[in-house]
Amino acid sequence: MTSHSNFPLEGGCDCRYIRYRMETKPLFVHCCHCRWCQRESGASFALNAMIEADRVTLVAGVPEVVVTPSESGMGQKIARCPRCRLALWSNYAGTGPAVRFVRVGTLDEPDRLPPDVHIFTSSKQPWVLIPPGVPSVPEYYDREMLWPPDSLARRQAILPQIEAYQASLGNVQTSQR
Repeated sequence: MTSHSNFPLEGGCDCRYIRYRMETKPLFVHCCHCRWCQRESGASFALNAMIEADRVTLVAGVPEVVVTPSESGMGQKIARCPRCRLALWSNYAGTGPAVRFVRVGTLDEPDRLPPDVHIFTSSKQPWVLIPPGVPSVPEYYDREMLWPPDSLARRQAILPQIEAYQASLGNVQTSQR
């Protein structure tokens, strides 16, 4: 897990129109090997740092939010630079606007956030080797078993926001019937 001394970290898009700062360490860093992430990223996996949205400060520019499909069927909102189109972070329906999944590769120093876990390894490319000692699971994992206590406490603090967002989705779905 990354240390507290690594923060804040800055990042942005290729054309430098969008600049952001992660004020604190993320909750957790996923290296996702699912086929959906492979297709969406055009790479062998997606490396995302989960962090509370209010801990990401927009320093320059305004991203464009693009709604795209997701494997869950509930979609995701991807924040992209309106100029160079680079994806900076996503918000998934499971956590809504409370948590950003920051694309680690958009950080100025991406090597400072190695993965805490490799997920959906049942569909990873066979030539991708997972380092010894790094947790990996065929699909998903039990958060209580892998997240550090401070990340679990931070998640607990934003859980009311997440639950309110999920409830609003249920109300929207009900009102559309």
